[in-house]
Amino acid sequence: MHPYVAEDFTDAEVAVLRRYFTNLEGPVFALVNLPEVVKGALFARYSRSSKSLRRLFLDEFVGDLELAGDAGIDATVGLERADDLYQKIFFEYGDDSVAQLGGVHLACEQASNLLTKVLERGRLMSYLEQSTRYLGYDRRLPNGLYRFYRDNDLLESRFGARYIGEMDRMFDTYRELLPVLTDWLTLKYPKTPEDTDFVYRQAIRAKALDGLRGLLPASALSNLGIYGSGQAYESLLLRMRAHPLPEVREYAQMMLDELVKVIPSFLRRLDVPERGLAWTKYLADTRSATRSLLADDDADSSEPEESVRLVAFDIDGETRVLEAIVFANSTNSHDDAARRVAAMSADVRRTLLATYVGARGNRRHRPGRAFERTDYRFEIVSDYGAFRDLQRHRLLTIEWQPLTVDLGFDVPEVVEDAGLADRYRESLNRSAELFHDVRDEFPEQAQYCVALAFRIRYVMQMNAREALHVIELRSGPQGHPSYRRIAQEMARLIRDEAGHHGIADAMTYVDFSDTDLERLEAERTAERNRQNR
Repeated sequence: MHPYVAEDFTDAEVAVLRRYFTNLEGPVFALVNLPEVVKGALFARYSRSSKSLRRLFLDEFVGDLELAGDAGIDATVGLERADDLYQKIFFEYGDDSVAQLGGVHLACEQASNLLTKVLERGRLMSYLEQSTRYLGYDRRLPNGLYRFYRDNDLLESRFGARYIGEMDRMFDTYRELLPVLTDWLTLKYPKTPEDTDFVYRQAIRAKALDGLRGLLPASALSNLGIYGSGQAYESLLLRMRAHPLPEVREYAQMMLDELVKVIPSFLRRLDVPERGLAWTKYLADTRSATRSLLADDDADSSEPEESVRLVAFDIDGETRVLEAIVFANSTNSHDDAARRVAAMSADVRRTLLATYVGARGNRRHRPGRAFERTDYRFEIVSDYGAFRDLQRHRLLTIEWQPLTVDLGFDVPEVVEDAGLADRYRESLNRSAELFHDVRDEFPEQAQYCVALAFRIRYVMQMNAREALHVIELRSGPQGHPSYRRIAQEMARLIRDEAGHHGIADAMTYVDFSDTDLERLEAERTAERNRQNR
């Protein structure tokens, strides 16, 4: 059974869409024949809209485009000459780095939360994912069904009817509690005269959605926009083809079907036996063998609280950074730079580091690459919702364990205060029971049953420059409370446990404040920008 819902378009809409999208039926399609700024704006709007990308394009973008000159265009025609040219360059000159220079905007719709994490793992791509903070999951798909993934093997098993029933109940609970929590927040945080009705409603709704997102299962569907080079897509598809989850492998084929309509040359090696097929087999075999080797020694885990641990760092990390600063700003060799730093007094060291950082006017003013000379490895236990947000920082190294219910869950403070904790726990307990029953027969698909409130363990390893970016961004007052706590604790550990006071002092935009309506100030800023525009 095909788990995806097709859209309906009128003949007139089809006539427009066929010029810009590589297909009008499936959940995966590429964007073509549009200015790059339009593609970027479309993806940006996409992340905060409940509409599909094609419907959003028709409703909000077509009116601002000049379409007359595109009337004869078909998005799947015209590749032959480009493909011939690429093949000539590749085979005659052996230079396939040109695959880094051709990019594609690809829409990936109706993807489970497990799949989106696979899609977003590559470092050299750009992503915008539909936000659980702005879009409620109380709405259903056009066919009347809730928005969760229906794995074919699971549905055809003895768990099929139960899986559908329990997923529906989880979404029912979310839908029923959302207006109740929204009303309670409205009473707790009355509107002030300085805010418009729109700003106030947006901030209240974001708070309510944040509070209840933990009820959603990992099977919940999301829409994702991707931009990447041909080489990046090749790497992504290789990994997806080797993945143990059927949804990921099947989605990889749909992505390839669309990408070859736009950049066929760049993906030709995927099906070459001694190249792409051998690479995929290598990835699958090594993963399977490693898991098998470790399976017997897998100890039972206790149920920890949310935690952030600094498990590895260089005690001389600030010295390494200073050596990098001297090296890049002198003609000294590496050894000479090290001797020069070793001869500096503590005051001179502090002055040099502070001078290199300078007066930062905002969090986007970051020191240079000398800060990449030392790094930190954090082990984190948090709810899956917080992990979803932190996992998007692709330049660092992040590894995560399978999603289970074994590490327990947290009930958000706002849910407790609103008197909704019993309903919240009841839904999560049903999620845990379903997971335990499904896991033995379907160890990969069982993850679909797990609600986002359950904890997951993962590591984040990053150099000091990336740490500065991640910590300042994710500690901001507009952020979700769960990942704000993680970012704040990372900053504390760098100062107090690693003892890197100079690096910690450079993080001048870490926010430790308590915030009631996290999105209120951001919505006020957005409103001012709209008025100014």
